[in-house]
Amino acid sequence: MTNQNLAIRLAVKGEYDEIGRIWMESWVSTGLDTASDVLLANLRARIPQEVEKGWSLFVADDNGSIAAMLALHLPKLYLDQLFVAPEYQGRSLGRRLLAFTRTQLRDEIWLRCVRENEKAWRWYEREGFVFEREAPEPAIGRMMKYYRWKKAT
Repeated sequence: MTNQNLAIRLAVKGEYDEIGRIWMESWVSTGLDTASDVLLANLRARIPQEVEKGWSLFVADDNGSIAAMLALHLPKLYLDQLFVAPEYQGRSLGRRLLAFTRTQLRDEIWLRCVRENEKAWRWYEREGFVFEREAPEPAIGRMMKYYRWKKAT
């Protein structure tokens, strides 16, 4: 895969199961959880619910294979999920998805990530996001770090 051949586009309903699988595999690759049928079922069930609540769901399409998922909540200026399939990690795809996010949310972006996912939050900090606060997320039972990026004026 080269980033030049990869297209970032809106996801379609028929891809939700595959997106759920990529979400789980990428999350599990952090070492913070273990793959399971229950986790996969929960993530797959969550996708249409979140789209209904306002997600703009994008995929990175590598000639028909989904390489990553990106979920934005545009009215809230929120980058909700960015997960790259393990076999595509380390190839600057996350950086490309973040650049795409900045075309959708030009002036300000909010996000959160699990405190224990140090690789993710350190990456966001390198990409210009500023730590705002830490708070528990009861729905997932984890402490979250909240970040904001604001376009320089």
